[in-house]
Amino acid sequence: MQFWAAVAWVDPSQLLDVARACDEHGYHGILVSDHVFYPQKLTSAYPYSPTGAPLWPSSAPWPDPWVLIGAMAAVTERLRFSTNIYIAPARHPMVIAKAVATAAVLSHDRVALGVGAGWMKEEFDLLGTEFTNRGRRLDEMVEVLRALWRGGMVEHHGAYYDFDPLEISPVPDKPVPIFAGGHSDAALRRAARLDGWIGNSYPVDEAFAYVERLQELHARAGGNEPFDIILGVMALPDATLCRRLEDAGVTGLICAPWMTGKPDADAASRLQSIDAKRDAIARFAEHVIAKAG
Repeated sequence: MQFWAAVAWVDPSQLLDVARACDEHGYHGILVSDHVFYPQKLTSAYPYSPTGAPLWPSSAPWPDPWVLIGAMAAVTERLRFSTNIYIAPARHPMVIAKAVATAAVLSHDRVALGVGAGWMKEEFDLLGTEFTNRGRRLDEMVEVLRALWRGGMVEHHGAYYDFDPLEISPVPDKPVPIFAGGHSDAALRRAARLDGWIGNSYPVDEAFAYVERLQELHARAGGNEPFDIILGVMALPDATLCRRLEDAGVTGLICAPWMTGKPDADAASRLQSIDAKRDAIARFAEHVIAKAG
């Protein structure tokens, strides 16, 4: 089992040290989240909250994912990186292709792109992109990205993106895996066609239900391999649970060793010192990864 540390809302000044510690203690990768801003007036409902309100304050830090991944890759040797989740249809695919390709080249192919359709209409409006067709544009965008990353002259004439032959450089030596996030039926169908799925954190039974549904959709889509399933579970991932998850097809578990699972304590944990985070990373590696991974 692979363990991915999620670093959303961690003090940006600590992130390079967090990456070094995860690299040292055998974590598989780091997941980086994405938002451009938090609007004072927010009417869009956050899909992972029972009230529809986001789980973070407006002041929570959201470093640019690809600047951050590039910096973390520069101070680590084997750790992998993915976005969880990059709001791709809010951007132009050419800009995404350039940022991801550069990170892949500089990290020696240690990056993946996790994408989602997005939920915050205000973000799309201010960035000048259409919200209502974001899912369809995302599907076409994947075609564009994969074509551009192959290198050489590329042209594309689709429903949403249209360009004559052009070339970007540098491009990765290996294909960049593309994962999809979200657990709506549309999101799971998208993930089934791509290289994998990054889910949220779920109660154990709910996690298995989503994985079963995803495996059915993946088989219908042709069953391309390798296929990664990465998610969090609301339980300590001991060896028995990890074996059950692996048998179901789960390849990676999301963790944040410095978090406790209690909202007030979690808010405080994000403010704890880097020494405390290093200790939590080491303890989790010793007591969970070494036994369950």
